[in-house]
Amino acid sequence: MRDAISLERLNKLHPKVIEVFKKFIEDAEAGLDITIRIAQGLRTIEEQNALYAQGRTTPGKKVTNARGGSSYHNYGTAIDVLRMNGKQADWNYDTSNLLPYMPEGMVWGGNFKTIKDKPHFEFTMGNNWRTLLAKYNKKDFIPGTQYVNI
Repeated sequence: MRDAISLERLNKLHPKVIEVFKKFIEDAEAGLDITIRIAQGLRTIEEQNALYAQGRTTPGKKVTNARGGSSYHNYGTAIDVLRMNGKQADWNYDTSNLLPYMPEGMVWGGNFKTIKDKPHFEFTMGNNWRTLLAKYNKKDFIPGTQYVNI
């Protein structure tokens, strides 16, 4: 992994997906000779609700249809990525170039039906967000961590 900020964000993800996302990024970086940055990884439910409010009850453009608890970011199993061009973030990079490097089971936000979220990649491990939210609400966490027991 070429980007120190990404490594820091990667290490805050759910323990079961860290290696999956790391390999995905490393394979894409090597194959495409680019540097990828994780722009967003783990996000709290409160942060998700603030994003959901954008363009609805607060100023700005709508950026998500996911309320707090319904995003895989809230469980540390999703990332948003961008290409780094030196020290500059390239948000216009075509992230469909990364698709050949996705492992089986990973989902690309560019295939979402409503708001296309091309920087978004998630690894659900077969879990519906409703199941994860129920575990969150029951406080079913991996002992000693903030992570839902998946």
